[in-house]
Amino acid sequence: MRSLLSLIVFLFAVSVSAVSTTGNRLLAILDDVADKDNYSKFLGDLASRGFDLTFETPKSESLALFHLGERKYDHVIFFPTKTKGLGPNLTPNILVQFLNANGNVLVTLSSGVAAPNSLVSFLAELDIQLPADRTGLVVDHFNYDTASAADLHDVLLLPTPKTVRSDIKNIFGAAAPADSVIAFPRGVGAALGASELLTPIVRAPRNAYSYNPKEQAQVVDDLFAAGEQLSLVSSFQALNSARLVLLGSAELLQDKWFDEAEVTKVDGKKVKTYNREFAKRISAWTFQELGVLRVNWIEHHLSEEGAVNVSNPKIYRIKNKVSYTISLSEYTYDSWSAFNVPANDAIQLEFSMLSPFHRLALEFDKAHSTKDAAAYSAEFVLPDQHGIFNFKVNYKRPFLSNVEEKNTVSVRHMAHNEWPRSFAISGAWPWISGIGVTVVGWVAFCALWLYSAPPKGKKESKKTQ
Repeated sequence: MRSLLSLIVFLFAVSVSAVSTTGNRLLAILDDVADKDNYSKFLGDLASRGFDLTFETPKSESLALFHLGERKYDHVIFFPTKTKGLGPNLTPNILVQFLNANGNVLVTLSSGVAAPNSLVSFLAELDIQLPADRTGLVVDHFNYDTASAADLHDVLLLPTPKTVRSDIKNIFGAAAPADSVIAFPRGVGAALGASELLTPIVRAPRNAYSYNPKEQAQVVDDLFAAGEQLSLVSSFQALNSARLVLLGSAELLQDKWFDEAEVTKVDGKKVKTYNREFAKRISAWTFQELGVLRVNWIEHHLSEEGAVNVSNPKIYRIKNKVSYTISLSEYTYDSWSAFNVPANDAIQLEFSMLSPFHRLALEFDKAHSTKDAAAYSAEFVLPDQHGIFNFKVNYKRPFLSNVEEKNTVSVRHMAHNEWPRSFAISGAWPWISGIGVTVVGWVAFCALWLYSAPPKGKKESKKTQ
């Protein structure tokens, strides 16, 4: 059964040519189509990875995200635009519907261009707040490029995620050189709400702050946010695993900051930028080329000696010993590989009715794993409770697509001929002995009563008168 499922999954993976697991139709929205020349290297990288790019302006009459109720595009990139509104085809409601339809969105901002009202409202729906003026500039007087921002200090030099956070380094910073930085020129910071679906990718340094450059004064009193309150690059992953990334600096994607452009730190040290590789990984995660998990197959069966090994039966009996196995793969750019759970994490299995009766950590199963898929399994004894139960795996982690699998089975009580005999239960021996003593005593009493002769005595004579 597992071999057949694995073959079907492999043939399906081979037949899919798109680099993204959700499709390769990509819409780029710019203020002017000619502006794409500023992002030629970034867009060229997308095209080389197999994306079919379409360029539109917000004023285009043919612009639409849906056609006959279906997605017309799989992914959308918003570059900065000077228009206050994006038109009737890009309203906040339509953008939310696009996410609900498993579409992915990359939003870029710039401090020199106010974000359109539609995007501000759309981001607010996701609990992402932008500065009130929509043009807040993030500056840092301790971490900036002295060559290009000697006066305004608005080109921030940020450490790569590899050197900051271990939980995202494998996706956003695994290949970063030790001395490389991310140049973040003239960007906008956002404040994230408490939603569990939001995760900051890059936070602002402790000394950074956001202010409105149009109302510049010698002393900035009214700050939108400062330090790590500002998220420069933010991610949102919906419950259906649709993704959105808010990139606070569109200029980060321009050609002049690619190809290891050289920047100068405050201490005078010259270093290379990591922008091109970082932009590649950001877009790859957004468009589901990275961090995508797939369930290859699930199997549960009896693991008792002498039991008939039936795969995924619909009914079990209380106190049966069962085995559960799930096979997972992870997608990286153009191939599937075995998904290895981090050492400090675990995939949990719940066997539940209304509430879990068992919550177990699944262990790596080498016998059923391959180089393309990793199997995780657990064995346990069913509870002494009959009813409708679920095998449930609910694995949700930042930067990984959600895995939520539920298999429903019935658990029956024991049949009359399945209960053990009383004499096989040692705890019942005193009671069996008591019953035996009672029966033997009653039979002895009856025998003694029946076979005992009446006592012999003198006969009384009748008196005559």
